[in-house]
Amino acid sequence: MAKLFGFSIEDKKGDKKPKGVVSPVPENNEDGVDYYMSSGFYGQYVDIEGVFKNEQDLMRRYREMALHPECDNAIEDVVNEAIVSDLNDSPVEIELSNLNASEPLKKIIREEFKYIKDLLSFDKKCHEIFRNWYVDGRVYYHKVIDLDKPSEGIKEIRHMDAMKVKYMRVLKKEKGNELQIAQNYVPGRNNTIALKDPQIDEFFAFSPDRKAYSSNAQKTVKIAPDAVTYITSGLVDRNKHLTLSYLHKAIKGLNQLRMIEDALVIYRLSRAPERRIFYIDVGNLPKVKSEQYLRDVMNRYRNKLVYDANTGEIRDDRKHMSMLEDFWLPRREGGRGTEISTLPGGQNLGELADIEYFQKKLYRALNVPESRIAGSGDGFNLGRSSEIQRDELKFNKFVGRLRKRFSNVFLDLLKTQLILKNIVTPDDWEVLSEHIQFDYLKDNHFSELKENEMITSRVTLASQVEPYLGKYYSVEYVRRHVLHQTDEEIREIDKQIDQEIENGILPDPNAPVDEMGNPIEGGGEEINPEGGEI
Repeated sequence: MAKLFGFSIEDKKGDKKPKGVVSPVPENNEDGVDYYMSSGFYGQYVDIEGVFKNEQDLMRRYREMALHPECDNAIEDVVNEAIVSDLNDSPVEIELSNLNASEPLKKIIREEFKYIKDLLSFDKKCHEIFRNWYVDGRVYYHKVIDLDKPSEGIKEIRHMDAMKVKYMRVLKKEKGNELQIAQNYVPGRNNTIALKDPQIDEFFAFSPDRKAYSSNAQKTVKIAPDAVTYITSGLVDRNKHLTLSYLHKAIKGLNQLRMIEDALVIYRLSRAPERRIFYIDVGNLPKVKSEQYLRDVMNRYRNKLVYDANTGEIRDDRKHMSMLEDFWLPRREGGRGTEISTLPGGQNLGELADIEYFQKKLYRALNVPESRIAGSGDGFNLGRSSEIQRDELKFNKFVGRLRKRFSNVFLDLLKTQLILKNIVTPDDWEVLSEHIQFDYLKDNHFSELKENEMITSRVTLASQVEPYLGKYYSVEYVRRHVLHQTDEEIREIDKQIDQEIENGILPDPNAPVDEMGNPIEGGGEEINPEGGEI
């Protein structure tokens, strides 16, 4: 592969595989980007229905959706639950309690993570960063380093507009890439099949003028994969090989809501006023003269004054006929004379059931509880967790999945920083990354309420079992099966209890006590139950 712009921190994946491990199937990519022809065609899907042509059109539609009021409210609910901004605490911290490493290494990892957050300005821009990732369904960051001194780590992290960059995977066409089956196949003989791993080039195509999909190499810069942090939503259309956003399911629902709102406005404008019907007696006048007479009467009684809100003027538009004006109908001789009647306006203009239905449908498509719709009348309740609606529980789990996915941004940046500074090796990182977690600041009180109720119920049950200790239950059994303490928690709690007894915070259970159960200072003398000292 030709040298790309950027840097590479490890060898090609194929070079690390054992020589005997081969497969005719190229490595999968779960982010939806499939393999493109090496001729320069970048594999765009054309939708016959005209919904979208490529990922650029799709992201443009996502961004337009985010500007709609109902959709914006739902997005804000998701972002506010996932990223909590606090004046004192950072929105996210690294959690290394499960990492089997030395304390000096953990301290270094925490310092490098804080450095990464400072480069991202995450504490200040956390809301915008998460919202952009949620709306677009992907995020790109260019990791800028000093190529002459790569061991100094990342110098700058620059955000790349998702409309200007695309992750490309090109399948090389070389001899031996495909399966070669012996043409002279004879049953019963040793027929061999030549296998060779397909070679794939991976890079990011970046274009400042938002034409990253063009095959014109002069306008597109190819960047090495290790120089870019690329995190997607995890939603993929397997048929079209496109990465989707969490807003994709709401496209139809939002379009339906817009149409029903426009239809409601048009219906109310056309049916709200009570219009008059004029039946004009034209007698035996010929058709031409009767029409002229009708127009004269219309112009005489017509009132068409229009207020211009921009200039504050009132103008006369009598020469134009609008759908809100009166009806004028001629009537021949022999019928009734001139008559004026009233056409009543719409009687069900206050019905909003259709609008509310499509609003709820839009919120369901965005995985946001319907009770969070503005003006629904459902207040925020901080009662028992059993009173929390099932939709709120599902929403809490959905936000947790979003946080887990978004944490890959920090993992990728931290991986590059630690490897470039020779703190860990690529092989060590594969082991360490499995135990690195991120603790997000929580604003949703549901988890706290649920945990408090669980602790209360377990302690209550343990107090009820206490009279049967030593008879039917052991202390070990109660701690494991009633209080549900793990081995690590048991060791940690025992250690804390011993430390607090040593520091005098808790009384020593082995210290002598008097008849009232109070500890005797200085040890005291052991008392004979029958009286006197022993």
